[in-house]
Amino acid sequence: MSLLSIRNLNLSIHGTPILSGVSFDIAPGEILGVIGESGSGKSLTAFSVMQLLPDGSDCTGEIALADRQVLTANEPELCQMRGADLGMVFQEPMTALNPVQTIGAQVAETILIHQKVSRAEAMRRAAETLERCELPQDQFPLTRYPHELSGGQRQRVVIAMAIALQPKLLIADEPTTALDVTTQADILNLLKRLVDEDDMGLMLISHDLAVVTGLADRVVIIRKGQVVETGIAATLHQTMTHPYTKALFKASNHQPDRTETRIDAPLLQLTDVSRDYLLPRKAFFGPHPTFRAVDTVSFQIRRGECLGLVGESGCGKSTLTRAILGLEPIQRGQILLDGRDVFTDPDVRQKMQVVFQDPFGSFNPRHKVSRLVAEPFHRLGRGATLSEIDEALQSVGLETDDKHKYIHEFSGGQRQRIAIARALITKPELIVLDEAVSALDVSVRAQILDLLVDLSARFGLTYLFITHDLTVVRAIADRILVMQSGKIVETGDTDTLFNAPRETYTRRLLAAAPKLPA
Repeated sequence: MSLLSIRNLNLSIHGTPILSGVSFDIAPGEILGVIGESGSGKSLTAFSVMQLLPDGSDCTGEIALADRQVLTANEPELCQMRGADLGMVFQEPMTALNPVQTIGAQVAETILIHQKVSRAEAMRRAAETLERCELPQDQFPLTRYPHELSGGQRQRVVIAMAIALQPKLLIADEPTTALDVTTQADILNLLKRLVDEDDMGLMLISHDLAVVTGLADRVVIIRKGQVVETGIAATLHQTMTHPYTKALFKASNHQPDRTETRIDAPLLQLTDVSRDYLLPRKAFFGPHPTFRAVDTVSFQIRRGECLGLVGESGCGKSTLTRAILGLEPIQRGQILLDGRDVFTDPDVRQKMQVVFQDPFGSFNPRHKVSRLVAEPFHRLGRGATLSEIDEALQSVGLETDDKHKYIHEFSGGQRQRIAIARALITKPELIVLDEAVSALDVSVRAQILDLLVDLSARFGLTYLFITHDLTVVRAIADRILVMQSGKIVETGDTDTLFNAPRETYTRRLLAAAPKLPA
């Protein structure tokens, strides 16, 4: 018996075809993985089921949820179905939550809308639901706000909102994309447990083959709005027939062809670096307690080397990165770039650039690419020449005419290439890559990794590669640092660290990372 049945679903928006002939089923207690690259139509398939489509949408075909026809239902009927029969977990928990409401009020809201119960009863049931999602009240009271929680904890709140009324079908749209490997494993285990406990159907949308094949029962591959392949998740790597599916598997295991460019001379040296933050006073006239985010960290990066830095969220990676870039003061230690202190000699920072995780968020959308790429020259007291802009764009595989476009006119992979071009334009020696490929599709990620390796060989660049994705760091890094609670707990060359990790924490990270079958 099917819980959700989709037959010949077609969707167009303002006349532009988006989905074409999409058909699949989900049974009670089944996890269906929906895989595809950005723009393939994964999320719009889910929004079609929820009927949360933009104006100008024309949706035809058949969507049946437990024998109820979704496409012919009116808005009051759909409002009753959403939350009670259908729940949805969105990709970014911080934007899915209201920052000015407590987590208790937001989970209770679903209950109050759909059932005639008192506010006290709704809050009691909200507490029970949060407990089911592993947020016990003694540690996470209902009065907490979203900003007081970590990324994984916020995602648990979003899941609690979606399952508060125990819906028949839960749709999870990229629920683990921005999470570190251990938090990702916890969230996936939570979703699996909820499916088993409530006999609930789960549509798991992702671009990560390893995540989906490790959790789902069946898999649907979508490309350009069409289902190109379906199969059993555990055996898809053996039974796949479509070239697109084969290309996804190949890109997921892609290893750039690295050549030896490392020179033994150190470029960046950190010695006993510590960074403290002041906490609120416990008494009005008492001293400020402190929290040590980075604790006596020492390491060096050799010229031409790619050094990976991995660790869970909150371990201090980003704080350490800001200190290296001279954006955060340190309370102890020394940071030298090419033998010069980054704090006492600010001019040396011109030899560093950074590529951020979200390329779209790191650009001003009102400016054209020519101005965006030339931004680093602001520190040099002059503007970039057209030849310098053209050279930077060409070096990352873009056309010179692209400088006349706006950032919204590019795909995610092209935006990341523009971000790398911006980092390259001043010809730096060190580039810090902060989760630079974590939000990209596997095929685009493979292209960006190949580009980084090529640029390192051509220009002798040195990389500090910060990520929570162990598959990526294994593909590109020469050496890896493992960070936990502000300390470097293990370091070693990539092969040694993956094949023979010494520390329990490192082994836990490696065990939590999703893996594709051989």
